[in-house]
Amino acid sequence: MQSAMKNTTIGMLLAVCVAGASAGAAGATELVGRAVLPAETYAFGPTSGQFTTGGNGIVAPYLFRQPVQGVSSVIAGPVPGTYRVLSDNGFGAKSNSADYLLRSYGLRPDFKTATGGSGRVFPVDLATGALLPAFDFPTWLQLQDPALKAGFAIVAEQATYYPTSTIPVDPGIKNNRLLTGADFDLESFRKVPDGTFWVGEEFGPFLLHFSATGELLDAPVALPNFGGLGTNPLVQSPDNPLLNGATPNLGGSRGFEGLALNASGDKLYALLEGPLTDDPDRNRLIINEFDLATKTYTGKIFFYRMENTTESGQAIGELTAINDSEFLVIERDGKQGDPNNPAFTDPAQFKRIYKINLRKLDSQGFVEKEVVVDLLNIPDPNNVGGNGTTNGAFTFPFVTIESVLPIAPRLLLVANDNNFPGSVGRTPGVADDNEFILVRLDKALRLTAR
Repeated sequence: MQSAMKNTTIGMLLAVCVAGASAGAAGATELVGRAVLPAETYAFGPTSGQFTTGGNGIVAPYLFRQPVQGVSSVIAGPVPGTYRVLSDNGFGAKSNSADYLLRSYGLRPDFKTATGGSGRVFPVDLATGALLPAFDFPTWLQLQDPALKAGFAIVAEQATYYPTSTIPVDPGIKNNRLLTGADFDLESFRKVPDGTFWVGEEFGPFLLHFSATGELLDAPVALPNFGGLGTNPLVQSPDNPLLNGATPNLGGSRGFEGLALNASGDKLYALLEGPLTDDPDRNRLIINEFDLATKTYTGKIFFYRMENTTESGQAIGELTAINDSEFLVIERDGKQGDPNNPAFTDPAQFKRIYKINLRKLDSQGFVEKEVVVDLLNIPDPNNVGGNGTTNGAFTFPFVTIESVLPIAPRLLLVANDNNFPGSVGRTPGVADDNEFILVRLDKALRLTAR
């Protein structure tokens, strides 16, 4: 049964990719696939959610379970049609996620398309891509700090999860120095040519370097204040564990939301989610170039201008490379809910994917931008979008959309972060699922294979 499902899934994906990759073919942007991972999907692990109350009908804590949720980044998996996703810090804050383990998971979406597909998402072995019956090991990579590289006291070193808590830290976390959502807030990751992983993190903000087996290899890399805005020589958020009395100059949860690896595989580009507090231009975000050979920032920065200047929650969700100079950026407002559904009184208004070019800057250093997809208005002539489609148009109306991956020159994979169990972008009062969609573009990207 698993073998048949696997072959069917691969066949469907190949058919969609062949159609989407035909650079010379004409056609409008279109939704060509959708798969859903239910909100209440769990993996084995220590009890989690002990410092939250749940929400939207889902009751915490989750005994001997870890939610598979909060997809904050996606990269290709070991075989075509499989993907590796990164979960973020857990339940939305440093103060409630100390019992949430930082992991990446392997999965295979069986996309519903015009020709079939179940629309479900299945767990896979992270190393081989083989289908597995549940999200248990080896579907995950657990991040940990066995060599004490963090440079501060992580949760695993504490007797209780928080100083004010009486709940002891799980022995598995302590004995293996596992990293949790109170240690780091992971938002984007990339596998580099040597097989290791670099992660963009928000609490610092830091760049984190992990081995292929999940061990933290180096001390967290702090971000210098290359723009010279304000007096702090570093860029630091209020949640930075190494603040040491310095004044934060970045808002909370506004660190590295986007991290891209260029096509040559020698540079990372880290994009802050929000502006520096000392920047008078409240719509300016900074992209920082990082050299992998020296493991240092080059000092070269680029500016990204947000479009929706009237929305206080405007932010970016991801930065992904197309080639060495062009990248995709998810930009979104802070609202949620389908604007076609009158049950949402303040629905989403702005969810887009832009193409930017680091070699085309204006006189102020801002990158050139071009809209690639309006995620609130994706044509769906074959009605593959299910409850997300109204009058032939599919909406992706989630508050946080944080993953985009080019599959072919005219095909993108996009996924949301469901902020389990708090976000309600699809149905009022119902916790959002993790949704994965395939969008065929009207124009081909100059995609460089890596």
